[in-house]
Amino acid sequence: MNQRELFLRHVAQTSPAPLALDIVKAEGVYLFDAAGKKYTDLIGGISVANTGHRHPQVIAAIQKQLDAYLHVMVYGEFIESPQVQFAQLLAEHLPAPLSSVYFTNSGAEAVEGAMKLAKRVTGRTRILAFSNSYHGSTQGALSIMGNEYWRNAFRPLLPDVLHLQYNSQEALDEINEHTACVIAETVQAEAGIITPDRSWMQALRKKCTETGTLLILDEIQAGFGRTGKLWGFEHFDVVPDILLLGKSLGGGMPLGAFVASKDLMDQFTDNPVLGHITTFGGHPVSCAAGKAAMEVLLKEDLASSVAAKEKLFRELLVHPNIKAVRSFGLWMAVAFDSFETNKRIIDASIEQGVLTDWFLFASNCLRISPPLTIDEEQIRAACKVITDHC
Repeated sequence: MNQRELFLRHVAQTSPAPLALDIVKAEGVYLFDAAGKKYTDLIGGISVANTGHRHPQVIAAIQKQLDAYLHVMVYGEFIESPQVQFAQLLAEHLPAPLSSVYFTNSGAEAVEGAMKLAKRVTGRTRILAFSNSYHGSTQGALSIMGNEYWRNAFRPLLPDVLHLQYNSQEALDEINEHTACVIAETVQAEAGIITPDRSWMQALRKKCTETGTLLILDEIQAGFGRTGKLWGFEHFDVVPDILLLGKSLGGGMPLGAFVASKDLMDQFTDNPVLGHITTFGGHPVSCAAGKAAMEVLLKEDLASSVAAKEKLFRELLVHPNIKAVRSFGLWMAVAFDSFETNKRIIDASIEQGVLTDWFLFASNCLRISPPLTIDEEQIRAACKVITDHC
């Protein structure tokens, strides 16, 4: 039985037709399969590989931590230097009062922890979320996912969740003294890169402050330079009460986090004690890798080149069959007339060595979120493959 057959038989499947690429190596912006074929990775593991695959400094940090220790105790009990040092680095590059980091295994777990914290802090139960939002697939995160197709089969879900239109006055009007939190993607990802008005985001912040509602911003995809700034919320001149991180946080290792003020986070320590716990969250190897990746991001100033690369993509992605290109940094949705057209182009591009895919709530749109290290030559070559198959 070959590797593909074993994959289909023994690895739990999430779709009836997985890509099933047999990737044996990744380096920089490239993936290599078992036959030696090279792919330009335009999705970066879904916004994970911001510093490229297997950056040497990330690999060195992983190897160094492997020689020290792996798992030793549940999160928060021992002083583990990779956690401490990475939390400090994050806090140094976040605005006050975002100074206390709770590391998790994934972005979805960060969402779960943040929802619990909002209820614990406010004593309220109502959560406002948005149509076509994506925050993960665990039961709580699924409850706030903004699409009934993915929710319906798993009901009953969390009660007292209200879904509203993103970037709408209606959403602002619904925030009141009964609202525990509003949870929003700073830029909606799976909706096909939907950017809110700056004035709306600021009004959202103001209304939350006025009503004692916590504003939770999900930057699991938007963070770490993807938008051209270190944090997506910097474009809107707002600061959330709780920030959600994941994807590229671990430099290619599994890691998520939610970040809040120490005053807020300390409420997990009492009534009940151990208000939120995890065994493997903040694994020392993941934290070592994440810290190294963030240091690379900062030292090489990768975010500063994002705008020029975005501009080049937009200049090159021109074709009668391309209906629109929505972008926010090195993060874009290339819209076609239908999913069928999009899927044909995706499949043809993969065949020609350019890896991309589609969005959950915008299936007619082709996803582009490559490593921030992608260069001009690689961008030109990838765009030629896409437009040649439009």
